[in-house]
Amino acid sequence: MFGDRLSTSESVREQHAHTTTWIANQPPDAVIFAKTTDEVSSILKICHECGCPAIAFGTGSSLEGHVNAPFGGISIDMSHFDSVLAVHQADLDVTVQPGVTREGLNQHLRDSGLFFPIDPGANASIGGMAATRASGTNAVRYGTMKDNVLGLEVVLADGRVIKTGGRSRKSAAGYDLTRLFIGSEGTLGIITELTLRLHGIPEMIAGGICSFPTIRNACDAVIETIQLGIQVARIEMLDPLQVRACNAYSKLDLPEEPLLLVEFHGSPNVVHDDATRFAEICADHSTRPFSWSSDADKRQKLWKARHDALWAGYALLPGGTGFATDVCVPISRLAECVEDTIADIAAHDLTAPILGHVGDGNFHVLPLAMPDDTEMQAKIGAFSSRLTERAIALGGTCTGEHGIGQGKTAYLRAEMGGSVDVMADIKATFDPKHILNPGKLFG
Repeated sequence: MFGDRLSTSESVREQHAHTTTWIANQPPDAVIFAKTTDEVSSILKICHECGCPAIAFGTGSSLEGHVNAPFGGISIDMSHFDSVLAVHQADLDVTVQPGVTREGLNQHLRDSGLFFPIDPGANASIGGMAATRASGTNAVRYGTMKDNVLGLEVVLADGRVIKTGGRSRKSAAGYDLTRLFIGSEGTLGIITELTLRLHGIPEMIAGGICSFPTIRNACDAVIETIQLGIQVARIEMLDPLQVRACNAYSKLDLPEEPLLLVEFHGSPNVVHDDATRFAEICADHSTRPFSWSSDADKRQKLWKARHDALWAGYALLPGGTGFATDVCVPISRLAECVEDTIADIAAHDLTAPILGHVGDGNFHVLPLAMPDDTEMQAKIGAFSSRLTERAIALGGTCTGEHGIGQGKTAYLRAEMGGSVDVMADIKATFDPKHILNPGKLFG
């Protein structure tokens, strides 16, 4: 049916399994480069009949083993689904195929005065971002994928094609199936089209930085900023080790202290007012000045360093493996959670930089170990468990944006309890033969 668009090459199969962080690569038996919804439907009809696993693949940038094939099967590569189908400027929405990437979409929109704000750091595919409920640095102002997807086209496990949602901004018609598929990690259906909410490109964008003597001071500044309603578009925190890593990797000279990176969007008057108010908050919590600028080059240099933070972290231990993890807590408990985590890292002699989207209480930790250092890897596994237990005990979640995949299946029930049984019932209804991305979420 697919000719040379079906590959059983070992290298191609390995490229379509997990290639980031610590989870082992589990390649599929074959990779199909599909081009149309009808083709995806045909694939799933055959897979459903044969009981063959099927895993959707976007760009492979997920961190928790989402694209692995632990039971073999077919990887459906969606990269040829890369068309922007319709831009509706007056309605501030766009319809795209799932293989369109975040950067590719914004490049397409550059002359329209609009942009798509969700920025998980990696140049992920839009379909993958919806499937994993991605968020990222802009979430504090613009929300996450669940807030910015209006409708979907989805192919179900037996090959049926359905539409969910639509272009209207609200609807009271039936179940909200759109939100059910967002974050389902490819276990309920394969997304083949998305309608997204867009936003106007701000008249002015300004970014700034401020260092703080302690993590508590930095977190208190964040809490006060959110409580006062200052419209930050992004607010990121780096711990001293992550600042040191970014300095070395991105050739910066920032003080190796807890650091906040912020960005403001709006009219010049609004941006100036927000930056001034934020500077006053910083002055209450730090002796370091808040430095900000609307100069695009300066701002982009700082945010490039933030986006390169993962690679900067890896450079702390050349040849090492990263065990990336994330949690999210109510922002009122953020300082406590981060402080306890740093103390835990120090007590167990780990190398583990921290950064976070602290405007919504989400932070990431990157413990590092050499591939053959099994003792350190065991210590990191125990640390990750303690981190998750800590976050849940503080009213948080085991993952703010990485998702469950394979890496966090052990924590889902600890957080959600009996709700996991309801999730499993939904899975069984949509996919009775369990062919869609098996081994994820529930283990």
